[in-house]
Amino acid sequence: MQPHTLHSHDVVIIGGGLTGLRAALEASRAGLDVAVISKVHPLRSHSVAAQGGVNAALGNAPGGEDDTWEKHALDTVKGSDFLADQDAVEIMCREAPAAVVELEQMGTVFSRLPDGRIAQRPFGGAGFPRTCYCADRTGHNLLHTLFEQGVGRRLKVYDEFFVTSLVVADKRCSGCIALDLRDGTLHGLAAKAVLLATGGYGRIYARSTNALINTGDGAALAWRAGLPLQDMEFVQFHPTTLYGSNILISEAARGEGGYLFNSRRERFMKRYAEQAMELAPRDIVARAIQTEIDEGRGFKNEFVMLDVTHLGAETINDRLPGICRIARDFAGADLIREPIPVQPGQHYSMGGIPAETDGSTLVRGLFAAGECACVSVHGANRLGGNSLLETIVFGKRAGRVMAESAQAMPPPATEPVEATLMHELARIDRLLSRARTERVNNIFDDLRLTMFEMFGVFRDESRMKEGLGILLHLKSRVENVGIGTRQSTYNQALVAVLELEGMLDVAEAVARSALNRQESRGSHARTDFPARDDANWLIHSMAWKRGDRVEIVGKPVAVGMFPVEAREY
Repeated sequence: MQPHTLHSHDVVIIGGGLTGLRAALEASRAGLDVAVISKVHPLRSHSVAAQGGVNAALGNAPGGEDDTWEKHALDTVKGSDFLADQDAVEIMCREAPAAVVELEQMGTVFSRLPDGRIAQRPFGGAGFPRTCYCADRTGHNLLHTLFEQGVGRRLKVYDEFFVTSLVVADKRCSGCIALDLRDGTLHGLAAKAVLLATGGYGRIYARSTNALINTGDGAALAWRAGLPLQDMEFVQFHPTTLYGSNILISEAARGEGGYLFNSRRERFMKRYAEQAMELAPRDIVARAIQTEIDEGRGFKNEFVMLDVTHLGAETINDRLPGICRIARDFAGADLIREPIPVQPGQHYSMGGIPAETDGSTLVRGLFAAGECACVSVHGANRLGGNSLLETIVFGKRAGRVMAESAQAMPPPATEPVEATLMHELARIDRLLSRARTERVNNIFDDLRLTMFEMFGVFRDESRMKEGLGILLHLKSRVENVGIGTRQSTYNQALVAVLELEGMLDVAEAVARSALNRQESRGSHARTDFPARDDANWLIHSMAWKRGDRVEIVGKPVAVGMFPVEAREY
């Protein structure tokens, strides 16, 4: 394997989804040389799969006229089980209306009210109908809009490039190394500023709504570069994934009025959230469904039913066309005429790379935003509709600050990039030369099953300790995985091993953080510590890699205008 000629840009953005593209547009508008690196074409980024909508206190919908950003912020903090940093939440909710209107002006095709205003629907944990939507293909529409804007600005895109390492020297990030999947060459990219916008790590779990590309690459890159990972124990399980495939069935189905019922034909949510019912926050609904299944009230002890038939064909076809097709294609079910089977599945990563509201991290020149980051606007549980909002608000803010810092800097140094490139060439050559005594798929399957069974909807110390032991054994096994081929063109076996190494690091951070937190809060539900414990655990978890061990330390939560109180729905 031979290195390619080095590249140099003012700003390099790793990730071609909503966060990355929004940051790239903002930095590009400042006149900088901006490059986007994505391991798939940007339009195949996982942002395209977001269905339900994006939150903003516009006050458009009937019943939502009195909505304000402060009420949006309160719902967000309460939904987070009071672990969100309230200063960051304030920024996100304040800037939400302008961010949505800006996307509308860029050309996003939103669903509309009869008077032409952006339509809004109810979502779980929200006191008002504030979720702006594009039928049930909101992420698809937003991503296409931003990509079109990027084409107009002639953004440089390295698509089908896999980043193997950050370049960090003297506590400063000055670029990255990326593998061109087309021909197997390694490229060094020098930059004044680098943004990690790589999305989540859902594929470490057996049941996940996430795309196959969501392997936690950004978190793994930061971990190896010496950064901590924050709040990794908080993993969101979406209540309604399609039984058998775990494809997402949008919260929009319940927002439009869909019901959940068990094998006794009971609308069981009245036992768990008497007022909010199906529109309780996701962690509460997911635990309710799992409890019904565990206690024998599910169908086949595997799932419950979601019913929207009472909404009528016109509403379903107009507002839920995407999941209507998903149900037909993947379950052979007609959503208009019959209920569909659903079960909880891993959906979102609340934890990630600790970052400020401008995207800056503990390493100079390195920024992080979107799902791979932890600005902590979601705390212990994310409300539906806030993930797309996070991407556009904090993507824009990171892009602006990166541009400001880069404008004042000299051209990026190439020497650290060249040194890291040589190191990565040697590392990959060793992988390609290694004897194949273990198969990557076997370890991958064991990892995903262990995470779902031991660190799933419900957790306890004994099973988590068992799970951590399995993870550490898997890390030793991965050292014996060989590639089996030295082909240069689309060597997916090589990519799989590189992804798996990072996934195991991320999984260990999740496991150790979950074992450390001895309480139940938001998505972290421990049967051996069932109560929330604000006296001891109103803190963020910071997982640091210290040589061969992982240390978990606490970090204060930024409490602001909303006092910590009981969380009831």
